[in-house]
Amino acid sequence: MAQLHKRFTDQQVREMLQRYLTREIERPYLQTILGLSKSQFFFWLKQYRAHPETFSIRYSRQTPPRRLDPHIEEHIVKELTIDQQAIRNPQVPLRSYNYSYVQRRLQTHYRQTASLSTIIDRAKQHGFYLPRRPHKVHDREVLTRYVGELIQHDSSHHLWAPAAARKWYLLTSLDDFSRYLFFAQLVEAETVWTHLDAVQRLVLRYGYPYAYYVDCHAIFRFVRGRDALQVRQACLTDDVDPQWKQMIRECGIKPIYALSPQAKGKIERPYRWLQDHLVRTCLREDITSIVEANRLLAKEVHDYNYCRVHSTTGEVPYHRFQQALRSKQSLFRPFVPPPPLQSAKDLFCLRVERTTNAYRRIALDRLQFSVRGLDPHQPVTLRITPRNSQLAEIRFWHQGRLVDVQTVKREDLTSVRF
Repeated sequence: MAQLHKRFTDQQVREMLQRYLTREIERPYLQTILGLSKSQFFFWLKQYRAHPETFSIRYSRQTPPRRLDPHIEEHIVKELTIDQQAIRNPQVPLRSYNYSYVQRRLQTHYRQTASLSTIIDRAKQHGFYLPRRPHKVHDREVLTRYVGELIQHDSSHHLWAPAAARKWYLLTSLDDFSRYLFFAQLVEAETVWTHLDAVQRLVLRYGYPYAYYVDCHAIFRFVRGRDALQVRQACLTDDVDPQWKQMIRECGIKPIYALSPQAKGKIERPYRWLQDHLVRTCLREDITSIVEANRLLAKEVHDYNYCRVHSTTGEVPYHRFQQALRSKQSLFRPFVPPPPLQSAKDLFCLRVERTTNAYRRIALDRLQFSVRGLDPHQPVTLRITPRNSQLAEIRFWHQGRLVDVQTVKREDLTSVRF
């Protein structure tokens, strides 16, 4: 409701207060007409009684209006100009302005403060404003009851650092109950090993979760009709287990598949938040290296996990996760290699099946291996893990026992992609 002096004249209010004093109108009716609270009504009544002839409701400002520092306005326009150029570039995944980000940028980069309403007002004045697109009402809810009950895992391919001029993949793993981001990393190429490594880091730190929720990408699932070029057409969906699924099954983790992009809404929300903040920061700091981009990503993930209240849970993800652990509301199981496996290298690895030839040798790409203690024509499982950027370790398993360990150059494994 508008202020009193904008709705009535001095004479109108004077007449109504006089009618109250002469008991023509009761106070509740006058309060409703004037739009005043009880205390406000008696304030103006006291003023009228003290000076009935000169009584006025006119407002006179005692202090000069606060003016925005020209340097702050200059920095607001500068930041919004950067966003405008990114929004107009179809290669950059930004579609709107983020005034809260500009406010935080003023505080952290320029050591200046401005209210959000002031930033929005200046944005409208200078043409940095886009009308909001209609959004569906946010009605998501938490359906799981334990941390570790469901880990949502996905990847997103975007131009995260516009100055780098090439797209990278962002891999993330999110706990459905607490919305805590366990894993987030930018990689140049999406391979089977990048996803195996994401699971390995989570399991070694927190233990085995109950289930993983992924899409139907060929890395996670064989689908007949899409992946049939690599196997016999007689195979049906899920008749063939990809490397990732073999590892998940050996871990005792249940794989669950999303049948549409809409079914992954919970993991898409932090993606949008990271996409919005990470792209803007990489753009301003002129990031061209994936190492530097991952450094900025770590800061954004820390802010998401430890500083921000999640819109669905109403809690900070880290605090919600820790509270669940303290109350034993967890389905994580301690990491122990499933028998007869001996270490994490035997579990989080790429698997290749081979058979020894008549000379007790095994061929893999350009390599020939002599394996001790094996007869001709015996099945052998090769479990391959990278040691560093140049070497890989191959562990030879036969009938539930480790028979040999050898180290090779990664460049010689042409059919194995890490």
